[in-house]
Amino acid sequence: MTEPTVREQLLLRLERAGASVDPSAAAALDDYFSLLARWNPKVNLTALPLDPPGDETFDRLLVEPVLAAEHLEPSNLRGTPLTWIDLGSGGGSPAIPLKIVRPSWALTMVEARERKAAFLREAIRSLHLHGAAVENVRFERFEGRSSADIVTTRAVKLDSALGEAIRLVLKRDGILAVFGSSEASLSGFIVQKSVSLIPQSTTVLTVLRVPRGT
Repeated sequence: MTEPTVREQLLLRLERAGASVDPSAAAALDDYFSLLARWNPKVNLTALPLDPPGDETFDRLLVEPVLAAEHLEPSNLRGTPLTWIDLGSGGGSPAIPLKIVRPSWALTMVEARERKAAFLREAIRSLHLHGAAVENVRFERFEGRSSADIVTTRAVKLDSALGEAIRLVLKRDGILAVFGSSEASLSGFIVQKSVSLIPQSTTVLTVLRVPRGT
């Protein structure tokens, strides 16, 4: 019996999580994973095992971003192209898998480390991700005042200075979505929802919003 391919393993993990993607998105997610696996030995993009990948690798890098899409799209803006900034994009997850399943969203990945920014640019090029860009700067120096409907982040320490920088780039009704190991909190924001994307997973998606009138 032959070993399942990366795409077959991905589709199985998606099915077990109660999700699915169309064939073109499945192919793009497979291509992203292959690119990540080629670059990772040189750039250290993720500590998760890629050769061979385990269930946690698929869930963390690919399945959770796909599942998160439904929680990030405001009901009144469903189907509308949104402007979105991913903070500290690193190896590209959750940003790239999420972009693959929401191709109309305009994505800017902000990554301060030059080699990781180079990987992200290569991912945009090789995966033909239209409406995606990379800014190789610290987020506090990113110029994007009141420009984003959504800010996403994973494995980034949230403090008051960063919170203020996020507030400056969010539109009035924008949201901050944090992928973490527990419910996130940040001064000046209120928690709108907090969900475990996959049962028994350690990842919690917290969606925060700036209170109106502040």
